[in-house]
Amino acid sequence: MGARLGIGDDDDLTETSEINVTPFIDVMLVLLIIFMVAAPLSTVDIPVELPVATAEAPVRPSEPVFVTIKEDLSIVAGENTVTLETLNFEIGILTGLNRDERIYLRADKSAPYGEVVNVMNTLQREGYVKIGLVGLDESAAPPEEDTTAP
Repeated sequence: MGARLGIGDDDDLTETSEINVTPFIDVMLVLLIIFMVAAPLSTVDIPVELPVATAEAPVRPSEPVFVTIKEDLSIVAGENTVTLETLNFEIGILTGLNRDERIYLRADKSAPYGEVVNVMNTLQREGYVKIGLVGLDESAAPPEEDTTAP
C-alpha cells in the first residue's frame, strides 16, 4: 500500500488506492530483453556428420497411368476408351501387370460419385490398391460460371 503525504493540518497518513505501474513496466521490459537474447541461444545446432546414403532414389514412372471418367460416363484408360468390364485388361497392359504401380483416377465433376466408386472397386478387385484421385489446384482452376438465374 502506498501513502500520500499531504500538507494539511491533520497529521494522519491517508491510504491511496492508486497503483504505481512504472516499476512493473520496467521489470517487464527487462524480461523481454532477456528472452530476446536467450531465444536465439536456445536453438543451437548440434554438429553431426551424417553418413552418405547409398540407396538409389525410387524411379518415378515417366508415363503415369491415368484412368479418366468423362462427362458422358465413358471410361478412358491411358488413351484408349474402355468399358468397365475391359478396364482391368487395359490397366494390366499399361502397368505390365505391376500391381504396385500407382493408378491416377480423374473424373469429370459432373460424374456421379457412384460411378467413381465403381471404377475404384473394379481396380481394387484386380489388385491395384494404390489409386490416387486427381483434382485441379484452386489457383489453376478456371473461375466457375454463375448458374443462378437473374
